[in-house]
Amino acid sequence: MPREVRERQMLDAAVAAFARHGYQAASMDDIAEAAGVSKPLVYLYLKSKEDLFMACVRREVGALVAAVREGTRARGLTADQQLWRGLTAFFAHTAARPDGVAVLYRARTQGEPFAREVAAMRVEVVAIVTALLGQAAKDAGCPSELAEREVSGLAHALVGAAESLAEWANSRTAEHFFADEAAGSTTAPSAKETAATLMNFCWAGLENLMKGARWTPAPGPARGPAPAPAPARGRPGG
Repeated sequence: MPREVRERQMLDAAVAAFARHGYQAASMDDIAEAAGVSKPLVYLYLKSKEDLFMACVRREVGALVAAVREGTRARGLTADQQLWRGLTAFFAHTAARPDGVAVLYRARTQGEPFAREVAAMRVEVVAIVTALLGQAAKDAGCPSELAEREVSGLAHALVGAAESLAEWANSRTAEHFFADEAAGSTTAPSAKETAATLMNFCWAGLENLMKGARWTPAPGPARGPAPAPAPARGRPGG
């Protein structure tokens, strides 16, 4: 069997094990057995458990970024349509590879160098979203100083919301299946439905912001310490 095929089998088995048990508890014996190879062969290919986990993280990082880039690649579309396509691609990928997503979540808590790989992935995805929001702001005639101040923060917020929503959507396919069945719904939200949820949440506000209509808190009365209660009044000596 070609090395690349055998290595892919090992990585598939390792991703499933790390997603289910975590880095510390995952067993190299179980990974080798699931891959249909001997444990010495796993060490021959991947050197160590740390190297195996890193290979899993890098594979899943590359696959996720590639999915988002492919989703936003279409030209001739408005920025919101490109963002919609990118979000749909993101949620389709995370739904198709829940174990890979779980490995990336676990990598964040394992410290360096794993967390650095996930952080670099997030920077790359945020850059894609920032470019789309920046173009949308430019197309809408948003003042450049407003765009510079707001777009980067909004891109970080949107990516964070997408990550959280993907975790929620994936949880609907397993833990909540029987509860959904009792309620009359047995299907998890599709990638398009999840993307629409996030677009409905963010785009109306973004659209107003790009037109210069910013939300501000309503002015209210100045607040100070509550006054002490007045003493009870009665007749002297009573």
